[in-house]
Formats: sequence, C-alpha cells, structure tokens
Amino acid sequence: MSQLLILAVEESENPLVPPIPELVIGLLAFVIVFGFLAKKLLPNINKVLEERREAIEGGIEKAEAAQTEAQSVLEQYKAQLAEARHEAARLRQEAQEQGATLIAEMRAEGQRQREEIVAAGHAQIEADRKAASSVLRQDVGKLATDLAGKLVGESLEDHARQSRVIDRFLDELEEKAEAGR
Repeated sequence: MSQLLILAVEESENPLVPPIPELVIGLLAFVIVFGFLAKKLLPNINKVLEERREAIEGGIEKAEAAQTEAQSVLEQYKAQLAEARHEAARLRQEAQEQGATLIAEMRAEGQRQREEIVAAGHAQIEADRKAASSVLRQDVGKLATDLAGKLVGESLEDHARQSRVIDRFLDELEEKAEAGR
C-alpha cells in the first residue's frame, strides 16, 4: 500500500498542471512585464515603424518626383535635339544654296572672262588681219609696179598714180573673190 499511496500522491501532482500559487505569481509577472512593454517599448517601436513608413513613403514620393523631373528633362533634351537637328539641316541647306550661288557666280564670271578673252582675240586677229592686209597691199603694189615697169619698159615711180592703180587693181581682185563665193 505504501506504493499505492505514493502513486496516488504522484497522480495528484501532475507535472503538466502547475500549482495554483505559481500560476498566480506567473500570471501577475506576465501582466507586469506586458504592461511595462506596452507602456515603454511599444510606443518606441511604433514610433520607429512610423518613421520608417514615412521615410519609405517619402522616398517613393522623392523617386516619383525625380522620375517626373527626369522625364521632363528628357523631353526638353529631345526637343533641343530635334531643334538642333532642324537648325543643322537649315544651315546645311543654306550652305548648299550659298555654294550653288557661288558656283553660278563663278561660272558667270568665267563665262564673262572667256567672252572677254575671245573678244580680245577676235579684235587682235582683226587688227593683225588689217595690218597684214595693209602690208600685203603695199608689197603686192610694189611688186606689181616693178613688174609693170619691167613689162612696159619704163619706170612707174609716180607714187600717187601708183597707189591709185594698185588700189583699183586690188579692189577689183577683192570684188571678184567675193563674187566667187
């Protein structure tokens, strides 16, 4: 029986069920610790969490603002780039037009100079032809006079008469040459 009594006492002391005084003391200690944590630690934790939430929301707002600003800067850059391209195209067009104008002016100047050179050449040729004709007339006249003097047997040295005869003879030759054309 003593063993039975020991078993009965052991059964009354269940290790899973604590004694009531310990349960009350533990419950009071838990309420005190929980109250302390709720009064002191929980506001600090909430404050830190609120600051973190505000920082995150502020960071998101700042990121959105930065993104909006970056987008506007990108649009401005694209607009400036388009304007610069347009300006470059306009300058290129102006340069081409100026080049074409300059080429046309240079061609006109070259044409004018060519015409001046050709006109000067024609004038020089005409002057040389007249000079050669005059010299040739004198030489032909002298030869004709010498030949006529030898044929006639007397000298035809009268200069005025000689000039008239030579001029008449050459004029007749020119008229025949022109009529033959």
